[in-house]
Amino acid sequence: MTLYSHSRLSTFEQCRYRYKLKYLDKIPSPIEKSIEAHLGQCIHDALEWLYKNVIEGKIPTMDGLIEKYSLVWEEKDSENMGIVRNLTKQDYFNKGVKFLIDYYSKHKPFRDGTIETEKKIWINLEKNFQHKMIGYIDRLVFNEKTGEYEIHDYKTANTLPNKDKFEKDRQLALYSIAIKESYGNVPILLKWHYLNYNIEITSKRTEKELEKLKKDTINLIENIEKTKEFPPTKSILCDWCEYKPYCKVWGNSIPEKYVKNEKQKELELNKIKIEKDFPTISKYFKE
Repeated sequence: MTLYSHSRLSTFEQCRYRYKLKYLDKIPSPIEKSIEAHLGQCIHDALEWLYKNVIEGKIPTMDGLIEKYSLVWEEKDSENMGIVRNLTKQDYFNKGVKFLIDYYSKHKPFRDGTIETEKKIWINLEKNFQHKMIGYIDRLVFNEKTGEYEIHDYKTANTLPNKDKFEKDRQLALYSIAIKESYGNVPILLKWHYLNYNIEITSKRTEKELEKLKKDTINLIENIEKTKEFPPTKSILCDWCEYKPYCKVWGNSIPEKYVKNEKQKELELNKIKIEKDFPTISKYFKE
């Protein structure tokens, strides 16, 4: 049984080589994370803190929210972060401050029916399907006015995708499958907050679309499971890849210590297979 997530599926689709290094070989990345990932993580943590207080009946001040963001930024800061654009860490920090000021000003006093933050969910694609899917919902809301459950997701990206991207988005649609399983066949609204633009994008899915999504996701997972070759894919995304210093497309290679580990793993797997298929010769193996 393999545990899948939307992120894991996307990694396979974008670059099979990165997928292999990260999920199969589990080789530590030479770059801990990108500055964009750091910004996104800090924003998510700050907004999670905000809404946990709201759920408890307390509304933090804007200053309190910015202070929380600053603390998280310092706690999660690292010298081993990739910065691609011609900007500094301070520039990215300041962007986050602006995101939160705009968000706070637009949504205060936050009376939107938030139920949970960072909700862990399990997505059942098919009965008895051997692989599992996990996800985390940024914020789950029950809108009393519309009677809909809303799945909220925060985005800190610089670009705003076209409408077609949201109508075909897999991540929140998969999350809606889990919510329907938990709460019954309830109406669900998918909502993205693009903080760089201070706007919200919404979308819905029909039952027919969700059934097709289940089948498509199962097919993708089955394809991943039987994949034997993991060639790299060169694209604009490479500049933000934490494994670029190990990528052969860019003239780099994996450090010898990890190559040796992989060879040892392969030998051990071969030994296990031989012992399983030919148990009588296992006595000839020497440690």
